[in-house]
Amino acid sequence: MESDILLASGTNELEIVEFRIDELGPSENIKPCYYGVNVGKVREIINIPKLTAVPESQYAVAGITTLRDKVITIVDIARFLEKNTGDLKPSKVIVMEFNNIQVGFMVHSVSRIHRISWTKVEPPVNMIDDGLVTSLVKMDGKIIMILDFEKIIAQICPETSLKMPSGNGHEELKSRRSTNTILVADDSGFIRKNIKASLSDSGYQVLEAFDGQEALDLLVDIKQQAENQNKKLEDFVTLVITDVEMPRMDGLHLTVRIKEDAALKTLPVLIFSSMASEDNKMKWKDIGAEDIITKPDLPNLINMVDEYALN
Repeated sequence: MESDILLASGTNELEIVEFRIDELGPSENIKPCYYGVNVGKVREIINIPKLTAVPESQYAVAGITTLRDKVITIVDIARFLEKNTGDLKPSKVIVMEFNNIQVGFMVHSVSRIHRISWTKVEPPVNMIDDGLVTSLVKMDGKIIMILDFEKIIAQICPETSLKMPSGNGHEELKSRRSTNTILVADDSGFIRKNIKASLSDSGYQVLEAFDGQEALDLLVDIKQQAENQNKKLEDFVTLVITDVEMPRMDGLHLTVRIKEDAALKTLPVLIFSSMASEDNKMKWKDIGAEDIITKPDLPNLINMVDEYALN
């Protein structure tokens, strides 16, 4: 699916595909449930294809199919979410690409594409769907839940999850790293926890932010603290790692705001995103990002942090 999505310009806007995964209520009435996914992850939307069953596959895997000469896995998302669907049948497959893989998700219906500001995207309340909902959008009298498809795939197929570093480095290297503080901005607690663990185990100090706005607020506070103490900014923070998709302020707009600030612009910014296609990498560097790493490659991320933080 081609889109004129504004992600590359850092204007803090996104487009989402709205879809439904319905379930049956106590009286067998249909309860519509609204979900969304960033258009940047969607390759195409197709009718339910002919599926081939995969022996001993995970329970939510409906089967595999061939699409444009490529074999892709089809996931029954209603089954994964353990919804009571009765005789309700999915009618569409949303084919997505992220983390360098393609996978299809069966849904009951696809409605439309919405263009919205990230400022209209809210963090989830409490623990919805066991942390599988990263954010909420209130629109037209309904709530659209943005699902964490990376986490879903990681649970279905753990080998596609974050690749952890095999070693943390020798003690001298860890000692050099320990004087550097890395700010990590990612709305997925699952991803943020793993990035922090890898950085901490490697010797780095880590600060966390749930989204771009929280990260920017933290950087502004740090900038003021450095000025008040007549110290350098890098005495408090060395580098920023940011996701792209985040409520309130996305990682691209965060990058733009950092590079527009006279005191913050020297901070290296690394974008760590499942949407880091070669085309997007070129666009994102145009807004000032030093480098882009494709999720889930944590070893490469640590190497890249070393390159910018220790040199």
